[in-house]
Amino acid sequence: MVAETTAPGGGKGKVLFVDDDAPLRRNMARALEREGYAVALAESVKQAYDVAAEFEPDFAVVDLNLGDGHGMELVSGLRGVRPGIRVVVMTGYDSIASSLVAMRAGAVAYLPKPVQPGDVVAALTGEQPGAAAPSDHPMSADRVRWEHIQRVFEQCNRNVSETARRLNMHRRTLQRILAKRAPRP
Repeated sequence: MVAETTAPGGGKGKVLFVDDDAPLRRNMARALEREGYAVALAESVKQAYDVAAEFEPDFAVVDLNLGDGHGMELVSGLRGVRPGIRVVVMTGYDSIASSLVAMRAGAVAYLPKPVQPGDVVAALTGEQPGAAAPSDHPMSADRVRWEHIQRVFEQCNRNVSETARRLNMHRRTLQRILAKRAPRP
């Protein structure tokens, strides 16, 4: 599939948007174009590298889970190709551990899906939305368990077998847990 490029003369800069969800790509491209950005779209890790070499983006918005790999490799890879690029990571599988790994890799922001275009623009420009008041409700036990599993999974370099050994858990059980979305906080 050929990457889509829109609005070639964006006044605010060029954005590479990488996600394997076609409707999300199209909607986010339209929203970013309305904000004055030129947008190039990619649906895979390989395609993102190809588009980045030709398009030379100033910004990138990268989904964490892509069909042909893990979006986290794009964070450091794109920063190697384009040293000044600002990379925002977004994911439907939000966890504290993966957000820390993204930030260490050089991402400027980490956004859980569903994501609003205004949040993406704020992350790209470095604007900080007003600080939210602390929650009166602590994380649920299921969410705490999820966060712990995600932290160990990232420490094991996303190796399911090693993570299962460290957690004293059957590998298939761990795979089922990792395939699900994070529980509500």
